[in-house]
Parts: sequence; C-alpha cells; structure tokens
Amino acid sequence: MKQPARHSTTAAVAILGSLVLSPLAFAAPPVVKVDGSSTVFPITEAVAEEFQKARKGATNVTVGISGTGGGFKKFCRGETDIANASRPISKKEMDDCSKAGIRYYELPVAYDALTVMVNPQNTFIKSMTVAELKKIWEPGAQGRINNWKDVNPAWPDQKLKLYGAGADSGTFDYFTEAIVGKAKSSRGDYTASEDDNVLVQGIAGDKGALGYFGFAYYIENQKKLKAVAIDGGKGPIAPTPENVDNGSYQPLSRPIFIYVSEKSLDKPEVRDFVDFYMKNARPLVKEVKYIPLPAKAYSGNLDHIARKKIGTVFGGENETGLTIEELMKREAQL
Repeated sequence: MKQPARHSTTAAVAILGSLVLSPLAFAAPPVVKVDGSSTVFPITEAVAEEFQKARKGATNVTVGISGTGGGFKKFCRGETDIANASRPISKKEMDDCSKAGIRYYELPVAYDALTVMVNPQNTFIKSMTVAELKKIWEPGAQGRINNWKDVNPAWPDQKLKLYGAGADSGTFDYFTEAIVGKAKSSRGDYTASEDDNVLVQGIAGDKGALGYFGFAYYIENQKKLKAVAIDGGKGPIAPTPENVDNGSYQPLSRPIFIYVSEKSLDKPEVRDFVDFYMKNARPLVKEVKYIPLPAKAYSGNLDHIARKKIGTVFGGENETGLTIEELMKREAQL
C-alpha cells in the first residue's frame, strides 16, 4: 500500500505556524474616526459606505452623531480625525484646538436649507415671517407664547408644541442666530434633541407642532411633515434646492462642513478617505437630498490641502445668509 507523503503534515504545520506568528495575518484594518453634526451625518455616512465598498474592507470609517459642538470637543482633544459641522468653528473651539496643538482644514461639502415644519394636519400655516418665528423662539416667549393665537390673532387658539435642535447642535446655533439674532439665544421649554429622527416623530405625532432641522431629514419624511415657506422680507420662499442655488431662500440657507485634522492627514487611510470624499461628494450629496456645491469647490478643497491652507475663512463667527456664490469667493481668498 502506498504510504502518504511524510512531508505533507510537516508542511501544513509550518504554514499554519507562519500564519499564527505573523502579526499581519490578524491585524485589524485602520479606522478613520468621524463625529459631529447630525445634519452632515447622511453625507459623510454615504461617502463612508462607498469608500469602504471600494476599499473592500481595507479601512473602516466610524461616523458618530454628538452634534457639531460635541464633535468639535472630541476633535479638539485629538480623539477624532474629522469633525462634521453644520456651522463654522467657533472662537472658543478655535482656541481649544490651538491649545491642544490641533490644526485643521475647513472643507465645505454642501449647502442645507434649514427647514421649518408643522404637522400635516395644520391647515392654517403655509408661510411664516422671520418676525413671527422670532416671537415664538426668543427667550422672553417662554410662558407668554403658548398657543398659535398668541403669535398671530388670525391663527386658532391651539396649543403650540415646539421641537428643535439640542444645545450642542450647530443647527441650534445657526437657527437662533438667523431668527432670534443671537446664537444660542432661545426659549428653553421645547423638545430638544441631537437626533433629528426624534424631532421628526415629535412633529409628525403632534397636531400643534412646530419644529426645525436640516432639509434632508424633511425630504426623507415629507409624507409625515409639512414644510413652511419663510418670508425674510421679500415674500414667502419655500425650502428647495433651486431656491438655495439662486440665493433666495434666506436667512436659513447655510453651508455645512467637514474639518480635517492636519496631523490625521499624515495617516494614509485618512488622506485616502478625504481624497475619496472630495472626488465623490457631488453625486452623493445630491443622493442624500442636500444641495451640492459646484465641482470646483471640491477640487478647491483638495488644492487647499495640497497648498497647506490651514484654518477657517470665518474667523470664529457664525454668519447667516451666506449664498453659495459668496462662500466660493471667500474660499478662493483663503
């Protein structure tokens, strides 16, 4: 009877041993860490999914939702590589990053039509003025503006229930700046959440509801919600991509960003992800229902990185009413 080859078992053991001893055999793939704005989340998550598919699991990307403020806290402590932000970095956040030695690139990725919504059963609201919204949301309104009739005597004596972004949200900062006139200045008796899906459910389930959050979450849930046209002084304008593009949806059109750590860009996986992000952002931004920037904005972002154009064009200020055209001019001057 023919005996089996004696070297076969020895060879198998040798191969297995080499795999066990090799650290590369079981090394976890590198991770790109992102956290911050729930508004920017759908864009970065879409990019991350496509990136991971293209890299076949060679790199993992984690995307958290702790709000713009929460995201910057982690970013300025060096805990993340990228911060999603629905407003520019603030002066305090700039100082925090500076103290920690964190330098960054500010990369605009899209525009958002911050959207005010009511319950679909609301038949008397089609549009609202900025003055009416301010009357509802300013700090002094708490205890004084409780019903719709308190805002406008032509509206019914119906309980007004408010839903909005939490205090760590860039959406909260932007909305209060644009409507009330001062960032973070708001009445406190409303349902607040960093998770926009919580706000969707609240408005959809409350006939007297009024709330606000990013355009993409409205579009995703438009059968449950009713968008309100905003009169900023030139008549009611609906939140649509076209009205953001032409600059007429004011003052609630806003740029949204990612901030990338200069130190993190030294890691090949982060550089690869950012490069992929800028080269694929336009169709993915549109796919998740935000308003893409012109193609030259994304190539300009990569050019800023190549030229090491560190920092922000906003100087720590949360400006409102900036059109896409104005943003492009400002970015070109960085």
